[in-house]
Amino acid sequence: MIYVGIDIAKMTHVAAVNADGVIIIEPFFFANNHEGFKLLKSKLETIDKSKVLISLDSTAHYAENVIFFLHSLFELAVINPVQTADMRKTYIRKTKTDKVDSLLICKTLMVNFFRHYTENDIKTLKLKFLCRFRQNLKKSKAHLKIQLTSYVDVIFPELQSFFKSGLHIKTCYELLKVCYSPDDIAALHLTKLSNILSKAFRGRF
Repeated sequence: MIYVGIDIAKMTHVAAVNADGVIIIEPFFFANNHEGFKLLKSKLETIDKSKVLISLDSTAHYAENVIFFLHSLFELAVINPVQTADMRKTYIRKTKTDKVDSLLICKTLMVNFFRHYTENDIKTLKLKFLCRFRQNLKKSKAHLKIQLTSYVDVIFPELQSFFKSGLHIKTCYELLKVCYSPDDIAALHLTKLSNILSKAFRGRF
């Protein structure tokens, strides 16, 4: 079996290739982007694909892009970072570098339990990404609502009491898109003001 160990980082990963204890490709750096992934692929295309098993430390979200790139091309396995740490303890020199770690991942894969990536794992990773993105949007939305409330409290505190549901409704937002201050609203023609409110709130205002 030919083992490929990839040490994951934020911007630049390191990969090494080991065949049953013999290093056949020395550790090399590749960027965490499409060009870097193409470099990795070109290195691995010199090896019999059917014998390749690629392993990565399970490291937050930084590995997701390279996993998505590789999963349809090669067999992937995930190992626990604790196993790699335990393997490092067996060495007399307690060296920790990206190049050393990529080789340690290969050796860890050879002597420890690992789990193959499945199609469901890939789907789960994508779902996690979407959930994180949604959660960040919710936090951003809440922060912007607080900011808007504070600004309106300063320049037009009476506006909140006009809408029974408060500032954060479509009608109020549509009004504020057109009018940024009490003076802007006061200067509007009554027909235009009526149309804005009526259209946004479907005739209730």
